[in-house]
Amino acid sequence: MPSALDQTMTPESPITTIAHVIQLSVAPVFLLTGIGAMLGVMTSRLARIVDRARVLEGPKTNDSTSQEKAAEELVRLSRRARLISASIGLCTLTALLVSAVIAILFLGAFLTFDAAVLVAMLFVAAMLAFIVALLFFLREVFIAISGLRFGYR
Repeated sequence: MPSALDQTMTPESPITTIAHVIQLSVAPVFLLTGIGAMLGVMTSRLARIVDRARVLEGPKTNDSTSQEKAAEELVRLSRRARLISASIGLCTLTALLVSAVIAILFLGAFLTFDAAVLVAMLFVAAMLAFIVALLFFLREVFIAISGLRFGYR
């Protein structure tokens, strides 16, 4: 004989399951928005680095001091470009991993398998990639600031 508890519990309807998965995926979607904004900032910085390098690699002057300064700055720009490129790659990886988390949340709900461990592992991997990307970005900013010379000509 079914108990009173069994009679009050109804199985979740498909729409309830979908609504629950959408609720779970809202935070990762907002995270994707933030990652997209970071990618925009980073690609803008990379574009400025490339533009500055093109100016420095343009027509050379006969002044050896100017050429030495340009060579030093080109080395610094090359280092910055490598760091920001790595950061862009890691942010892109982060976005892909977060997108995979969202997809697996839905697949787990529809195919009724326990995706908790896989989702947790992918999310941790995404956060680790994002942390490293931010550290590379921070290093690039420090290099950019160290190269500033206000008031010198």
